[in-house]
Amino acid sequence: MEIHVVQPGETLYSIAGQYGTDPLLLREANGVGPGGALAVGQALVVQIVRTFHVVQPGETLSAVARRYGRTLRALYRDNPWLGGEPAVQPGQRLVIAYADEKLGGTYTNGYAYPFIQRALLSATLPYMSQLTPFTYGIDASGGLLPLDDGELLGEARRLGSTPLMHLSTLTESGAFSSQRAEMILVSENSQTALISQILETMAAKGYQGLDVDFEYIPGMLREEYAAFIYRLHTALAPRGLPVIVALAPKTRRDQPGLLYEGHDYARLGQAADYVLVMTYEWGYTYGPPMAVAPLPNVRQVLDYAVGEIPPQKIYLGIPNYGYDWALPFRRGESKAQSISNQRAVELAVEYGAEIQFDRAAQAPWFNYTAQDGTAHVVWFEDARSMSAKLRLIRDYGLHGAGYWNLMRPYPQGWTVLNALYDVLDVQTY
Repeated sequence: MEIHVVQPGETLYSIAGQYGTDPLLLREANGVGPGGALAVGQALVVQIVRTFHVVQPGETLSAVARRYGRTLRALYRDNPWLGGEPAVQPGQRLVIAYADEKLGGTYTNGYAYPFIQRALLSATLPYMSQLTPFTYGIDASGGLLPLDDGELLGEARRLGSTPLMHLSTLTESGAFSSQRAEMILVSENSQTALISQILETMAAKGYQGLDVDFEYIPGMLREEYAAFIYRLHTALAPRGLPVIVALAPKTRRDQPGLLYEGHDYARLGQAADYVLVMTYEWGYTYGPPMAVAPLPNVRQVLDYAVGEIPPQKIYLGIPNYGYDWALPFRRGESKAQSISNQRAVELAVEYGAEIQFDRAAQAPWFNYTAQDGTAHVVWFEDARSMSAKLRLIRDYGLHGAGYWNLMRPYPQGWTVLNALYDVLDVQTY
């Protein structure tokens, strides 16, 4: 994999010519629009194809996969224009193998709301070892709030992503509730009833694991939370079902703040099978403009995490979004707009902005002036920042990556993942 940074005057075709690759392949791999417009400073992933296959009359994608000893999921990843659908046409060229040398295999998990666009879900699932529909919250009586997850689970089955049930303290209004967390954590009877309902739901819907995300837990309940996770593990382990727990991005054991105090890394790491370290949201909706996941900050959290939890238990949190801030930033007044990484590049193209790259944060950004005259700054993720984050999985010996979330299209991000790693199926645990 090469990462090319667009220079003034370059086009999709001229860049493809430099590397001897197909411009249409270059466009699809990077999510470039049909017109091929690029922004100066934009990062493009360039891959060289080692083996092509030309589809013959009457040949199916499954037949092609068998011929080359590949899985359908692997062909979907290598040919993103298929969109996770098996239909092929005679004369169509399929990539069988790229020349990239991968870093190894890794596991991936992605979160999605039930209202995700079907085509987007189908195109993304081949890159996900697991899919976690978001979320089963907790109602006022301590029971599960319902989730319309049927379509998500159906696509996960079709495309080979293992489904995980997501349990959180979200209320009917969609906010995390410290009160509902406390209601469960202090009552053994409430836990017993909730765990029974969880097991029934998992069995009925075919969930193959449980992902738990209790946020804003008072510090005085940290031991109760770890005990609850251990109790969940004890209930699920005989069924061969793992428990994953989400952790706030701490850098030390006694880190103050409601987000951090209830998460005891060592105890939760012992209680759960795996953990997701939520290494994002340094740049956030109400905060000052900055990278969502600056690499030094991510490393600082990982340095602490691997001292408390075996690294092979850790999913690295990866953000699939950026933010657009109107300037000047005024604390308590300004509110950034969350946008997709693809939309960020589209904005740079639309306004003729030159994309910069902060080498310390390992993240791209740019300024533009909107049509109403308002100045803006955008921080987002690109191939360079994604590559830097994903390489941490190998560097730290982590279990894999957890993507928040899959709701926004980002073809280039999946291209980078596929170039660096073989996405492993959960059956190979």
